[in-house]
Amino acid sequence: MNRSFLFLLGSARQGGNTETLARAAAEQLPDGVEQRWLDLARLPLAGYADARHSGEPWPEVSGPEAENEALLREATLAATDIVIASPLYWYSVSSWTKAYLDHWSKWLTVPDLDFRARMAGGTLWGVAAMGDRDETVAEPLRLMLGNTAAYLRMRDGGLLLGNGSGPGQVLDDARALRRAKTFFAQEASLARSAGR
Repeated sequence: MNRSFLFLLGSARQGGNTETLARAAAEQLPDGVEQRWLDLARLPLAGYADARHSGEPWPEVSGPEAENEALLREATLAATDIVIASPLYWYSVSSWTKAYLDHWSKWLTVPDLDFRARMAGGTLWGVAAMGDRDETVAEPLRLMLGNTAAYLRMRDGGLLLGNGSGPGQVLDDARALRRAKTFFAQEASLARSAGR
């Protein structure tokens, strides 16, 4: 099966440290591996309203937000590998990234979409730049991505971390750039929820 990577950029800045680190890792992908890059900050979604248990239909969405949701849903389902590239914001992902992931709950309920079955077997990766040099502060993000992958029976590709908050600072993190060279080459195992 041909691999297809979807890179979802969740930064408030274009060309920020997280994107720079993600692109350094993506440069190592073999020729012919499809890459699609989408900037979540430029594809705003409607506010998430959880209708799973209300007995009511999901709120109708129209206009650009509906188009953005359809684009992101189709791109997500078309990819074999999904890369969440979000800076570490308050020990997790950015608001744009969280809104995107919240919509997965909605897509799980869409009749005939088979979102969970179609996501199973794919791989979820994470890339994040952070201002703290202590990588243990990113453990909540690592757990969130790993548990999300486990819930959907996906593979957990892991989390590539780099240090940098000011523009271009991640390029000074030699360790992160070394890891980026082999990040997508590692074997991703089937995700397991924390504690299991």
